[in-house]
Amino acid sequence: MSSPFLLRRAFSTSIRCSYRTKKIPEDIITNTLATQERKRRLPKNIQDIEEIKPQAESQSALTPKVDRRRKRGEVSLPDNRLDLPPLSKWIDYFPTTGIALKGRISLANPETAALVADSFVPNGSRDKVIIEAYPGPGALTRALMQLPKERIRKIIVLEDTEHYLNFLNPLQEVDPRVQVLPMNGFLWDTYHQLEVQGFLDDVETTPWSQSNPYLHFISHLPMDVLGEQLIAQLLRCAPAQSWLFKYGRVPMSYLMHEWVWDRISASTEVLARCKLSVIAQAVSEFNLSIVPQLLLPYDDHFYPAGIKPTYSSKAENRRRGTPFVAGTLRPLEHQIIQSDMLDKWDYCLRKLFVLKSTPLKNAIGHLAPGADVLKSYLTSDDVPAEQRTDMMRIIRKLDVEDWAAVVHAFDRWPFAPEDLLVTDSFSRDERI
Repeated sequence: MSSPFLLRRAFSTSIRCSYRTKKIPEDIITNTLATQERKRRLPKNIQDIEEIKPQAESQSALTPKVDRRRKRGEVSLPDNRLDLPPLSKWIDYFPTTGIALKGRISLANPETAALVADSFVPNGSRDKVIIEAYPGPGALTRALMQLPKERIRKIIVLEDTEHYLNFLNPLQEVDPRVQVLPMNGFLWDTYHQLEVQGFLDDVETTPWSQSNPYLHFISHLPMDVLGEQLIAQLLRCAPAQSWLFKYGRVPMSYLMHEWVWDRISASTEVLARCKLSVIAQAVSEFNLSIVPQLLLPYDDHFYPAGIKPTYSSKAENRRRGTPFVAGTLRPLEHQIIQSDMLDKWDYCLRKLFVLKSTPLKNAIGHLAPGADVLKSYLTSDDVPAEQRTDMMRIIRKLDVEDWAAVVHAFDRWPFAPEDLLVTDSFSRDERI
């Protein structure tokens, strides 16, 4: 027998011998034997289960039953879904978790919904066609339905979440003006389908010189980065008169997070100023529809209660309240951004706002190799004094006219890159 084998054998034997010398407590032995006996007696087929079932039932009668609550979403729907359930029951019917529901907020107070509806479609409105995206359970939809009928001719509701559709579909059964479509308000194809399927055939197109009084877009803006991307993309449609703007200067009314409104309305003196601020101010005029204090505190007006913002500063994320505002944006008659220049605006804004605290003089070279030559386009003697750009102004403080001058200079530059796709790696916190 080989030496290694002897070593292994001796080592193994020594452990077994030392283990047997230990005195094991009797309660451990008893518990171990009982466990082995239970495993041995487990039923092996259906017949065995049926034999032990009566015994199990008799034993369960001696022990209290555990009250297991049903999972959310499994609660039976009420017979009356024309009216929304009490707010205390909303959590049973409207889950707040999952990808489809992430960032979704909804008006929940019917009195507040009536106030918002009246501010969006005020007295004097006539025969409006309302396209409402992200309505949630439909508190605002119901408030719009309660307005004087001469104000609204049709309400097209865009919602693809089943939990909300359960309480939206009954509305079209009692009011022929309401059409609930299981479509996502974020997708471009949704609005193409509205045209293809004839839902907008009766909408009158008005000249760009006047605001369209017949078509109105209304939405709860999702409280995440996709919500901000949505409003930014829709604003970009105004210069090209695409999307709903092919029908004219269509107003857009939103319930949005206060943080988004601050970015839209930020002046050159505010730290929140960003690319969204410049685009919004270049293509539209906007105002708050109702006093923000009327929507405070958040938990008294919106659902779900006590949620946190899914983006913004760390200070915001520590706040339990989530202020929302109601605002309306209307495209400007005279667009500063020409329809064929939108890509260049977008390129210049993205490239330069990376250096938002840097003077334009030092930042402009970041547009492309050799772009420093653009300084002469903005400040040379050929440029009238009143039109020269202040090159020492930091990027964040450039107003819309300054940006128009920069983009125009970039467009004139013969060596401007033709491929305007931005390939820089932006941080997660950077938004449109």
